[in-house]
Amino acid sequence: MAVGAADGAAGSQPTPDVINATFYQKLNFNVARDIVPVASIGREPNALVVNPSVPAATIPEFVAYAMANPGKLSFGVGGIGTTGHVAGELFKMLTGINLVVVPYRGGGPALTDLVAGQVQVYIGPLSASIDHIRGGNLRVLAVTTTTRSRSLPHIPAMAEFLPGYEASTFFGIGAPRSTPAEIVDKLNHEINAGLADPSIKARIAGLGATVLPGPPADFGKLITDEAEKWAKVIRFAGINAE
Repeated sequence: MAVGAADGAAGSQPTPDVINATFYQKLNFNVARDIVPVASIGREPNALVVNPSVPAATIPEFVAYAMANPGKLSFGVGGIGTTGHVAGELFKMLTGINLVVVPYRGGGPALTDLVAGQVQVYIGPLSASIDHIRGGNLRVLAVTTTTRSRSLPHIPAMAEFLPGYEASTFFGIGAPRSTPAEIVDKLNHEINAGLADPSIKARIAGLGATVLPGPPADFGKLITDEAEKWAKVIRFAGINAE
């Protein structure tokens, strides 16, 4: 994909950026203010996975078990305010269950303790836990998207049980706010052309993600909508960087 035509253009993972806009009170950088959207590239679903000791094979069973055992299930997160953390807070908000948040310094240690049974629940990129799932070390209950993953269609989508729930990671290309519109449009055209290439689509699908082509305006709206959604969750949960 021809993304180098604009000096300073760079790939990004806007999901953490839009979360940080609310999570941190003072930031020198704001993605909505300082970056002009060029093109979205794709979305990767997260997955809610549990240790096999948890007696639940579906989201309804898990919610019922958590309701019957308030405060007894530990929810491992790769850090306070991370994508997986706020995805879990949205899950808690919509279901009313009580999970004890256990923060780690990264998703890797959280997954390690999940496999060992030190924590019982984790939400993170499907690609990170897929080998543990296939090996029987973890049980996946749902992907955190509105529809099922094309690469793993047998796994239910969270929205099948909680209508409207969506907590995937999206990524794309941005450029400095001063980038001329004609360069943004040219980059967008070339990136969308690349996303239509079967080999690129297959590569992205192999990572568990789906391509997300479209004009800059659509990418900008996605960033704005996601920022508003996660701001509500962060404020409801009362989480902050302190």
